Order: sequence, then structure tokens, then C-alpha cells
Amino acid sequence: MFITVHINIHMNIGRVVKLTSRQADIAELLRQETFITVGELSEKFEVTGQTVRRDINALCDLGLARRRHGGIVPIQTTGNLAYDSRQALNRIGKIQIADGVAKLIPSNSSLSLGIGTTPEIVMGALLKHESLRIFTNSLNIAQIASANPSFEINIAGGRIRNADHDLLGSSTEEFFGSYKTDFGIFGVAGVDLDGGLLDFYEEEVRARNQIRLNCRESFLVLDHLKFGRAAHVRGGHIRDISKVFCDKRPPEKVCSSLEESESELIICGNEMHNEEFIQ
Repeated sequence: MFITVHINIHMNIGRVVKLTSRQADIAELLRQETFITVGELSEKFEVTGQTVRRDINALCDLGLARRRHGGIVPIQTTGNLAYDSRQALNRIGKIQIADGVAKLIPSNSSLSLGIGTTPEIVMGALLKHESLRIFTNSLNIAQIASANPSFEINIAGGRIRNADHDLLGSSTEEFFGSYKTDFGIFGVAGVDLDGGLLDFYEEEVRARNQIRLNCRESFLVLDHLKFGRAAHVRGGHIRDISKVFCDKRPPEKVCSSLEESESELIICGNEMHNEEFIQ
């Protein structure tokens, strides 16, 4: 039996987009294929073609797919997907990661949080904590954190990227360099199969590096879709991170790289478990 789970994605324009788990699965399949037919999706998910077409309409409205006669094709882009589209991808996996992170963060801690949809979901998972000191360059994260009156929230200055709801630039880098926090929590656009960390813009890399260099313990939060994803700006290596949180086991080449480091890999899912790699 296929169970539909509705996932709410709150948009800044006040609209709530609902994506079912099946639609999220279709979006993930589309990242691995160049074309998927309505018939293939109908057979795989054991639903009617009419139901699949409704799913396709929802994905196209979110900018996650483009219609082609008889099916859908992925959106071709040289940059990152729109922020609200990224919020929809593998939402359940990101929630599992966020829950795993929240279990390891004590109340009364100081945290630097970078940009992206997964750190944003991590912030939501931390709202039941007490007296956290938050440092971030994400407007979304700052807004979520403000729901807890015990939190102290500090936000970077700099240039706002309207579409991404974050701040980047030299002021942001100086901001993160001005504090030493207990935990630095950040994502990346992609991870190369050699373990290199990738983003789309140099400013994103510089801000992320400042978080990593100015925290006592660094947490990289990334869902499995980031492995092998094309992004062209290199900055750092997965071996540089204290703890790597993922919803599924990374490719073997990445795991081999972690085995040669002091990093700890934490797989977050229904059966959360750790794989400690000590040099």
C-alpha cells in the first residue's frame, strides 16, 4: 500500500506548498534520469496515469521538472535550483538529518549556522532547546530561531541575495570570524566523489570556511542527493569535518576517504547509527 505523506513548505509570500512523498520520490528519480514517461511512473507507484499527471503538474509548478510529450524531463540549469524548489527535494531525509543533529546539541550552546535548506530544517529541530546563541547569515534561519524567546540571535551584515534569503560578502566573512562557537553547522551544494566540497559561488565557500575555522566542532549536513552533484567551486574536503550527517550511506569512495580521517559519519534515518572513522 502506498501511503501519502503531506509535507508543508512555508514560503515567504505566505503560500504553503504541499508536496506528497510520491512527488518527492519522482523528483529524486528525475535527478538520475533524462526522461521519465507517465507510464513508467504509473507502473512504479501503482497509480493511474491521471494521478501521475497531477504529480507532474505539481513538480512543474515548483520548478522541479519540465513537461515533455508523454512524460517529464529535468530542469536544465548551470546554477542552483530556486530556493523553494530545493526545499521540496528529499524533505523527509533532511528532517531525519535535522533530528540527528538536534540530539547532539545541548541547550546553552553557541552555534554558527550557514545557508541552505538543510541547516534551516536543523534550526527548526532545535526550537525545543533552551538558551542557544545563534550566529547565522540566513534570514530564514534567523526568523525560525526567533520563535524561541530564550534564544539570542545574531545575524551577519552584507549583501542580501533576494532569491535565497541570505547574506554574503566580506562583512559576512568578518562576522563569522569574530566569534568562536561550540558548533558550526553548514551544508554544501555538492560533494565530489573524491570528497571535495563544492558550491556554486566563491562567496559561499568563503563564508562556509569561516564557520568551520571558528567553531569547536563542525557539522556537515547533507542529504544523499549531494553526492556527485555538479557544482564548480571547490572549497575544503569532507575529511576536514568533525561530524558528517547524511540520510543514507555515501558512495564507497567517499567512505574510504573518511576512513583515512578523524571524521565521524552519522547516518540519520529510521535506524540511526554511527560509523566512527579514527585515523
